[in-house]
Formats: sequence, C-alpha cells, structure tokens
Amino acid sequence: MIRLGIMGYGNLGRGVEVAVRDAVDMELVAVFTRRDPSSVQILTAGVPVVNVSEVADWKDKIDVMILCGGSATDLPEMTPEYAQMFNVVDSFDTHARIPEHFANVDAAAKSADKIAVISCGWDPGMFSIMRTYANAILPDGKDYTFWGKGVSQGHSDAIRRIDGVKNAKQYTVPVEASLEAVRNGENPTFTTRQMHTRECFVVLEDGADAARVEKEIKEMPNYFADYDTTVNFISEEEFNANHQGLAHGGYVFRSGKTGADKEHNHIIEYKLTLDSNPEFTTSVLVCVARAAYRMKAEGMTGCKTILDIPPAYFSDKSGEELRAHLL
Repeated sequence: MIRLGIMGYGNLGRGVEVAVRDAVDMELVAVFTRRDPSSVQILTAGVPVVNVSEVADWKDKIDVMILCGGSATDLPEMTPEYAQMFNVVDSFDTHARIPEHFANVDAAAKSADKIAVISCGWDPGMFSIMRTYANAILPDGKDYTFWGKGVSQGHSDAIRRIDGVKNAKQYTVPVEASLEAVRNGENPTFTTRQMHTRECFVVLEDGADAARVEKEIKEMPNYFADYDTTVNFISEEEFNANHQGLAHGGYVFRSGKTGADKEHNHIIEYKLTLDSNPEFTTSVLVCVARAAYRMKAEGMTGCKTILDIPPAYFSDKSGEELRAHLL
C-alpha cells in the first residue's frame, strides 16, 4: 500500500481524504494541520491529526505527502520546504509563476533525493495534457482555453487574503461569443480580456474600506488585472445562502490544418463539467501521487510536472488490464 499524508485540511484536504477511499492501493496515514489538532474532525477513523510542528517525525512513515495549500502564498513556501522531507504533490495553479516554482522545488527535491510533482489538477493538469497532445497532433494550429462558468478556488483564496475581506467567491465566466467563434472554426485572435470576465462576491470585515478592497482586487497581477472584473459587496447572509457551491469546468480547443495545401480543418475539443472543483482536483492529485511513488521507485528525483508522467503510471491497473480494456 502507498502511504499518503495530507498537509492542510480545507476543501482540498477533505477532497484528498475522500478520493483515497476509492484507491485500492493507497492508505491515508496522517493529516497535518496548522490548527489545534483536537479542533479538526476528519472522516477516516483511526487516522491521526497532527500539528505541522511534528511533521519531521513522519519522514519515514509517509511515501507521498499531498500538499493542500493555496497557490497565492502557501505553496511557494510549502512545496520546497516539504520536498526536503517527503516525496510531494501539489496543485500550484498560478500559470505565470510555474517556471519559478518549478526551479525552487527542483532544487529542494534534488538536494534531498526526493521527487516532487507540481501543478496537478485540471488546469494546470488535465488541460495541460490535452493542450500538449493537441499541439503535437496538429502542429499548424491555434490553442484556446476557456474556464467556467465556475468558482476558482485560487482566485477566491487570493481575494480572501486581502486585508478587510471576511469571505469571498470568484466566478470565472467565458465570453460566449468568443467561445462560439472558436467552435465554429473561425480561428480568431483574442486578448485575455476578450475571452473571460471575472465576477467577485465579497463579504467585508466591519469597518473595511470597500473602495480600497475593490482596487486591490482589480489591480492584482496574475489574477484580475488583465480581465474585466466586477466586484459585488454582499452580506454574510446572502453569501451563505447563494455562494456555497464549488462547481467549475471549461474547454480546451485546438484548431488546426492538415493537407498538402492546408485544405483540411480540424477542431479538437476537450470539455470538463465539474460539480465539485476541489473534489475533481484532489482526484487528480491522488492518482499523481501514485505516479510519483512509481517514479521514485525507479530512481527519479527532482521536480516533475504532469506532462512528464506516462499515462499508465496514473492507473492502479496493470499493463495487461490497460491493454485489454482501455487501449
């Protein structure tokens, strides 16, 4: 059995715990939290909840640690730190900072003879795989990625970290006319702003400056600065009544041409419709943890991404089963 640890017990941590139940070759060994462990109630009987101050004591008891922090501030520090103790998997999703994050984690993991797989989920993650396949198949073409409509966990977390914000949800919304232009094979060229809008619903702390908070949201680099963003300030009651879901999804397109005179047009479309963004993300994290365990067993170290993993390494099925049923 592959022994897993969970670092952090929010939406992602709970999702990992549920996903491990469906993994016949894995077991949950411990959950780590910055909170008082006695205040954290998990679903799995007999599994200890441990304060992060004691994590070093578990170095020889866990095969892969799944890191369930936020991309804005947690993972840039957590992943290099814990890659010096464990084989780790994270869901870092700030696309513009992935090369920087990769370099930091790679140095840490190599120094400790560990393997780390970063940026695993559905985007980056499953969408990354589909973009790579589609680019290889149709080298003469264009890529398009649309997200939503749905809740972005990373963007919501980034808003919640602004001083004066009590709670927040951010919805990413595709511009429908742009989506249809791609699907119709028009091969348009878009600015970032023409593809998506962002809708924010924010509950303020008492006395917080709404104008300052709105300005900080709209000017936040890598998150909101390049988009038409609407900020709605609402009551806590309205937030609790109308903004508790975590649905998301999106589309990856590759529009390309083949033929001696490029006379044939092709459109690849990959779609995800997710009732629970965190539960789908953590389902990806768990199968990537399986792959990380296998790669480490083969002697690999350093940082990897989901693009470095052979598809068979994700599955609990044998090569014979995969060839018989999925190939």
